[in-house]
Amino acid sequence: MHTAHLARAYGVMDQVMASNRRDSDRLRGAVVIYAAPALGKTTIATRYARDLHRKILRRYGPRTPEGQQRLPVVYLPLSAGTTLKGLNQKLLRFYGHPAATRSTRAELGSLAVDCVQACRTQLIIIDDLHFIDFKHRHGHEVSNHLKGLANEMPVTFMYVGVRLREKKFFDEGLLGEDAVYAQTSRRATRCEVAPFTHATTSGARAWSALLAALEAHVILADAHPGMLTDHAKLLAMRTQGCIGSLTNLLDRVCHLAIATGTETITRELITQVTIDNAAELSAGTA
Repeated sequence: MHTAHLARAYGVMDQVMASNRRDSDRLRGAVVIYAAPALGKTTIATRYARDLHRKILRRYGPRTPEGQQRLPVVYLPLSAGTTLKGLNQKLLRFYGHPAATRSTRAELGSLAVDCVQACRTQLIIIDDLHFIDFKHRHGHEVSNHLKGLANEMPVTFMYVGVRLREKKFFDEGLLGEDAVYAQTSRRATRCEVAPFTHATTSGARAWSALLAALEAHVILADAHPGMLTDHAKLLAMRTQGCIGSLTNLLDRVCHLAIATGTETITRELITQVTIDNAAELSAGTA
């Protein structure tokens, strides 16, 4: 769905990418997509990556002038307890490099730089960055390593995670006055993703536009225009504007519509359906 949030995020990412292409001889800036869970951070990042990947392959072809496979985008989802060596290994495994498990930490970094340059990679997405504790020693190492890779690789980095400001990503784990000297804060451009709102006129308009777009994808025997937009306020209350909660609700309410023979979405079914814990608790206190 080409929502207002998606368009806004694409605008930020396009600006950073364009700036990095123009000033390729300088240190390239990074994009940081962060927000609460279930707001579409990963979807925004991966869809932007897909569009960029396809555009570059259409323009330049699947092979580099040297005959290597062209890989414009790298996507790395992190896991809990990721270390510096583990990050390098994930990067090499993406490229299918045979030395991913047999090299030292220093060699892994050099091999990763070689792969990026050989495959003409332009964007590296590191997802679930919140798994790294930047106040811990390993977190400091990963933070410094990411800055080192940004110095050596001719790519734009895109970081995706939850509550990265609170986890001291921008401050590199530094506290107090030392946080002012964190380089990441100057190199990275924030791209925050907020939930939809029904409390303002513009917010209600964007929310209704999203629901209208989703209606076109609902396949029920008695589906009709307005079966979602007519319940915009109720859906906003039940999901708090979180697109992840909204899509889960629609999946389950469609199941109920088929199971009960209603074959359309009604206020009663929307109220009856059980959704994720966070949405249920927030709706109960609204």
